[in-house]
Amino acid sequence: MKSQGKWLPFVAAFVFAFTLVFASAAVPPLHAQEKPADAAPAPAADTFVIRGARVFDGERVLSGSDVWVESGRIKAVGPHLQTAPNVREIDAHGDTLLPGLIDAHTHAWADALKQALLFGVTTELDMFSDPKFDADVRTKEAAGQNHDAADLRSSGTLVTVEKGHGTEYGIKIPVLASPADAQSFVDARLAEGSDYIKIIYDNGSAYGLTIPTLTKEELAAVVASTHKRHKLAVVHIGSQAGARDAIEAGADALVHIFEDEPPAEDFAKLANDHHAFVVATLSVNESVSGKASGASLATDARLSPYIDSASVTNLKKSFPFGPASKVNFANALAAVAALHKAGIPLLAGTDAPNPGTAHGVSIHREMQLLVQAGLTPSEALSAATSVPARAFGLIDRGRIAPGLRADLLLVKGDPTQDIIATRDIVTIWKTGFAYDRAPARAAVEKEKQEAAVARAAAPPAGSEQGLISNFDDGTLSTKFGSGFSVSTDSIAGGKSTADLKIIEGGPAGSKNSLQISGTISDAFAYAWAGAMFSPGATPFAPANLSAKKSLHFWVRGDGRTCRVMLFTQSAGYMPAQKNFAAGPDWKEVVIPFSELGGTDGHDINGILFSASSLTGPFSFAIANVSLQ
Repeated sequence: MKSQGKWLPFVAAFVFAFTLVFASAAVPPLHAQEKPADAAPAPAADTFVIRGARVFDGERVLSGSDVWVESGRIKAVGPHLQTAPNVREIDAHGDTLLPGLIDAHTHAWADALKQALLFGVTTELDMFSDPKFDADVRTKEAAGQNHDAADLRSSGTLVTVEKGHGTEYGIKIPVLASPADAQSFVDARLAEGSDYIKIIYDNGSAYGLTIPTLTKEELAAVVASTHKRHKLAVVHIGSQAGARDAIEAGADALVHIFEDEPPAEDFAKLANDHHAFVVATLSVNESVSGKASGASLATDARLSPYIDSASVTNLKKSFPFGPASKVNFANALAAVAALHKAGIPLLAGTDAPNPGTAHGVSIHREMQLLVQAGLTPSEALSAATSVPARAFGLIDRGRIAPGLRADLLLVKGDPTQDIIATRDIVTIWKTGFAYDRAPARAAVEKEKQEAAVARAAAPPAGSEQGLISNFDDGTLSTKFGSGFSVSTDSIAGGKSTADLKIIEGGPAGSKNSLQISGTISDAFAYAWAGAMFSPGATPFAPANLSAKKSLHFWVRGDGRTCRVMLFTQSAGYMPAQKNFAAGPDWKEVVIPFSELGGTDGHDINGILFSASSLTGPFSFAIANVSLQ
């Protein structure tokens, strides 16, 4: 819901237009990152045999087996395979060979699929992304040019209503108007390339929010229209009541489990009677309940050398829901336990990159949480391999068997006994090609070294006293940095406007203040307009402000909710946000950095004072802006 000005559960935001503009020098636009320049012909697939591994074939353990790979496919599986003399041999005694992992709920853009493969995820099932991005990936996959990234299947654009969940992010999407439009809406998504249809049925009540959503009639119509085209209809829900409605409407799957209340005694039976499967996304449920699910991943020595700083930051986040939220993670675990006991197919999905998650690495936490919910380690492995392959009709992967794709993951130890052994990765193969993790590790190490240098850098000259500006000189200049400037969504195709004006009068008898006024337009889904302060020597250059712990300013305005957005390099230029009220009387606002993404302040690029995304005119003034 736009007026909330905070992350909503279970759909990761698309790349903000901020990223595309302010970070353009460091972060190329969405498709520029993914499109290979003058792509070379696909190299010939390797032929090799993996000797003596403990093989988990997606369903059961084969002790001391060999796996022969040829032309990107599995040629044979068995003990002591007789191969040609020139076939390269890989000694895997003591290790465990798994099918490549399948994350059954993600949101992919930019380099997400590369990050996924880095941690053994060879296929992602996306649940809301840009159809153009999806098409680019499919083209590369078909051309054999995607060996360094996970494969992709996607729902493309989801099904939601005007101002419903999914409309609050950085792209404008079509919305469903009535049950009568269901078939044409579904057909349009399939024409765009959707592999299955994802439906939003969530009014936000579980989180203390109020969000428009489909009616029961619209839900049933979309499910029926999807089935008419012989495609899967999967449903995002946030409550047990919503889950029951979705199953009764004939949905093939829930792509979340609820945690607003304990599962009813008949819930698992209802799912079983309707032959539904469930992607639990326990990682996000845990983060929604207030605990950053991925925090332990960021400190695991088997994983941390490959996790970039933006992912580390996100892994340590949780959702900012307040006391009105009804969620309790114990309810999610109980629901998964009940479904497991009833034999309902459970799939591992992370909902990356929502707060507390990151692409690839979070599947290892998700499997751990499934074990916590009552699955055996082998069942959790199946939930990330053969079960999603079967549920989504991916007949060429998810198992280790002759004729299937050689998407493989070799790990040390025995994850069929200790699920966290999946984190100790030896080798990853995508269609028979070994993936080289060394460059990613080197990049993370370089990033850490650069961060250390940034932390040791001198703070901006003039920042010692902390005052940014009291506007007494009548200009937009500041005591340090490169001043204030207008920032609006017009740079991303929006039509919002802003005007900055020094006006007389401020709090506690101060001389001047900065009036920020304009109009928020609905032409851009994630609209913004306001004043940007750049603390570096040039606009959006990073500055070391680690000596400061909080942002202070005074504000008054027209009563509308406004927000601060903080940009840092370590967060991948994705802004952390905090709302503030702008009433008719001057009020001091203090926002600790701990409430702005938890930054330590060493690499701040910009601080944006913006109106909320609620359409219409706005006006507020700020004064005595400082960092303390």
